Amino acid sequence: MSTLPPTDYTHFTIQPLTLHIGAEVNGIDLSKPLHQDVLDELCTAFVTWKVLFFREQCLGHAEHVAFAKQMGTPTIGHAVFGHVEGFPEVYSIGKHRVANSTRNQKVTRPWTGWHTDITAAVNPPSASILRGVDIPPYGGDTYWTNLAMAYRGLSEPFHRFLETLNGVHQFEVPQQLTGGTEYSKEIEDRYMESVHPLITVHPITGERLLFISPDFIDRIEGLSSQESEMMLEFLWEHAVKPEYTVRYKWQPGDVAMWDNRSTAHRAPSDIFQTDFDRQLYRVTLVGEPLIGVDGRKSQAISGDPILSADEELRLSTIQSR
Repeated sequence: MSTLPPTDYTHFTIQPLTLHIGAEVNGIDLSKPLHQDVLDELCTAFVTWKVLFFREQCLGHAEHVAFAKQMGTPTIGHAVFGHVEGFPEVYSIGKHRVANSTRNQKVTRPWTGWHTDITAAVNPPSASILRGVDIPPYGGDTYWTNLAMAYRGLSEPFHRFLETLNGVHQFEVPQQLTGGTEYSKEIEDRYMESVHPLITVHPITGERLLFISPDFIDRIEGLSSQESEMMLEFLWEHAVKPEYTVRYKWQPGDVAMWDNRSTAHRAPSDIFQTDFDRQLYRVTLVGEPLIGVDGRKSQAISGDPILSADEELRLSTIQSR
């Protein structure tokens, strides 16, 4: 009996890109409102394949936001780094973001650059929807990994141990950027630090997930510094094994939508070695605190939850008065 996820859908077709994660969706025009039957089926494919790719959609900001609203409630573009003027739900991801300028100064490990979006928040986004606009002719590919498969790849005794643990997630200002830079000020103005179960349960599928985000998780609660460091390095390297991942070659107009609860991803670093432009835009959907195997929930150490774009703007207006 096959253990592979289904590929047959009524309202569209999909082409899986790997055994465990990633599928291209064909037969859907994201610029138009989708019927509820289509959305229901799309949501099923989404939580099954973890990341879906839609070729040649060529959406504008307004269409991007409209599609996101059909899938959930958009957050502010980025809770820390702002949004596109006139479109509070949209975040610009350009080649020259200051945070990326220190990549070549870091010690590189197999897990370097991998992350789940904004896990420093007590309620990380439930999903991210990214569209490509300016895409290099080659280079600039993005990777995703399946955290459910990463969990399944560990032994049962290790499962039982990890399920008792929590990870502390936070924004960290690179040492090269401390001292009043604009980037460090943005993080300090909305500093977030949260504790999440190391093993979480997906709210829809019930899958157990190895919820580790190398760019955000700082330590494992209750372990010594050495124990925590060694454990995290093992888990990070395990989670990004090639057999759990998909690599996507972008084309202009493409849209990628991923389940932020069950994946981690890695932005490309090769693009910084070229003169090619690369511009993408992202909308994220409001998430909930995560839940562990024993029912315990994420807890905030510092900072407020990420709210909807409308709520964030309303609070910002009140605070500025």
